Amino acid sequence: MANYSGKSSSAEKTEVRLVVAGDPGTGKTSLILAVQNDSVPQQVVSVLPTTRLPDDFYPDRVPVTIVDTSSSLENRNKLAQELKLADAVVLTYACDQPETLDRLTTFWLPELRKLEVRVPVIVVGCKLDAREDTQVSLEQVMSPIMQKFREIETCIECSARNMIQIPEVFYYAQKAVVHPTGPLFDQETQSLKPRCVRALKRIFIICDQDRDGTLSDAELNDFQVKCFNAPLQPAEIVGVKKVVQEKMSEGVSDRGLTLTGFLFLHALFIEKGRLETTWTVLRKFGYDNEIKLRDDLVSVSFKRAPDQSVELTNEAIEFLKGIFCLFDLDGDGALRPAELDDLFSTAPESPWNESPYKDAAETTVVGGLSLDGFLSKWSLMTLLEPAKSLANLIYLGYTGDSASALRLTRRRKLDRKKQQSERNVFQCFVFGPTKAGKSALLNSFLGRPFAESYSPTTTQRFAANVVEQVGRTTLILREIPEDEVKPLLSSKESLSACDVAVFVHDSSDEQSWKRAKEMLIDVASNGEASGFEVPCLIVAAKEDLDSYPTAIQDSVCRDMGIEAPIPISNKMADLNNVFSKIINAAERPHLSIPETEAGRSRKQYRHLVNRSLMFVSVGAAVAVVGLAAYRVYAARKSSSS
Repeated sequence: MANYSGKSSSAEKTEVRLVVAGDPGTGKTSLILAVQNDSVPQQVVSVLPTTRLPDDFYPDRVPVTIVDTSSSLENRNKLAQELKLADAVVLTYACDQPETLDRLTTFWLPELRKLEVRVPVIVVGCKLDAREDTQVSLEQVMSPIMQKFREIETCIECSARNMIQIPEVFYYAQKAVVHPTGPLFDQETQSLKPRCVRALKRIFIICDQDRDGTLSDAELNDFQVKCFNAPLQPAEIVGVKKVVQEKMSEGVSDRGLTLTGFLFLHALFIEKGRLETTWTVLRKFGYDNEIKLRDDLVSVSFKRAPDQSVELTNEAIEFLKGIFCLFDLDGDGALRPAELDDLFSTAPESPWNESPYKDAAETTVVGGLSLDGFLSKWSLMTLLEPAKSLANLIYLGYTGDSASALRLTRRRKLDRKKQQSERNVFQCFVFGPTKAGKSALLNSFLGRPFAESYSPTTTQRFAANVVEQVGRTTLILREIPEDEVKPLLSSKESLSACDVAVFVHDSSDEQSWKRAKEMLIDVASNGEASGFEVPCLIVAAKEDLDSYPTAIQDSVCRDMGIEAPIPISNKMADLNNVFSKIINAAERPHLSIPETEAGRSRKQYRHLVNRSLMFVSVGAAVAVVGLAAYRVYAARKSSSS
């Protein structure tokens, strides 16, 4: 199954920096001299300069730099700086000085935590040749310490004088960096970590070419060649399956190695200290040290202007529709939470477990996600985090590149110039004062019942759904809490991602209307100043209550050149086609753009300046023509005389 003698790529680390620390007299410097020179001189300096081992010193061919340190009080700051730069720490104690072993738990290991040095630790007992034979075994001594300090990767004893296990010390330290245990294996439960299981499951599915749920002998051999550049002999395949079957009968079927058996093998490799085998497999399939796909594999290549957005292509949407049907096991047209978890079981984690995605789409009574809801969440993720969307497409089995999965929209400024938009996904910013009905509007959009009790929204919230127009358009509502409006508008590009802005106010409350009007003017002013002008609509919510007179509102709308407020009642489920009207405004981005008095004055001033320049140009042209005519007249008069 694995090439145990072969070299594996570190992928992430091109050099390893090891810092050796410990109490004075524990053998730090002698340890470094021994690995460097294969011997130790009689007289040893107190601290060595930085040492670099040859690139080919270990099979991985990853260069190792070793830093010696002094633990004296006057050098404590330098020690702290070196520890913070370490990829791994080698902590020494002297086998013939038990008090130095005690100092690991009373000072050194707590000190590393205090300095927030979160790297693997290798505990090394030096001066093995001087230890009394009556002492207990290393395992007995270190087991309780390793239980308390999980950062300890391994423990080893050595002797620089007798050259016992000297190269092994730094090999284990290098290996802890290049092939770390932490991301793969939980020492406490003695099992593969969830993210490792998910990655190996994806790899198994990729290698299962005939999709029968097992790896046949031929598929196992292809896997071996891809990862280790060497085929498996028939006897080796038989041996691998025998090892699995003896320990776990369900790991092998008559068709080949099952996923359970595949995972068991990797757990076995790790338990036996062969982490490089699992890491080689993961890296061959594009994973980094955090067991996620490398950034270069999921990067979105195209550059975009602030007022451009990213959408899924038709090819990606069709792929997602197929995935939806594949995991809708009960055929009810919705993915239940368990089915959705299964769908994302080959990704590092479900991308929708946290905000802003968790509650951003419409669900069924039992919490299922319809196809529209499923695709809406993908549209939202693609809009907000295109690289994350692409990565999760790949985790699900999409084999195309970013150009076939994602498309860049036209600039919004150009949409306004051409007086139409070609987008399939629109983002609407929802502004309004506290208790105006913003959250109720988003809840109605997601088909959720009206809540009588008030629950304030403290952070920005998203709601995504499909709106049936002439075609199928995805609308994303982004609720902006009142206290976040000013910070949002402080950025020049704050409205660049907005297709349409909606201003919700409580139609029964005069102060609510005044505050909404102030926000409208602020947004319009920001758009005029930045060039990112957006269509705006006013929504008069709570129409079921006694309404504040609308004459003033209508007058403000006329003055600013936008439509009259749209009356709605979330409580009575009377929404007045508000979401279709939002889409209509976004599709005609040159209309419904509010104009402030200051903006109107600037426009009139520019118009006046342009006319003045035109008159100056015409006057200059007349003067030039007149001068030319005079010169012709003068020339004729001179020739006639």
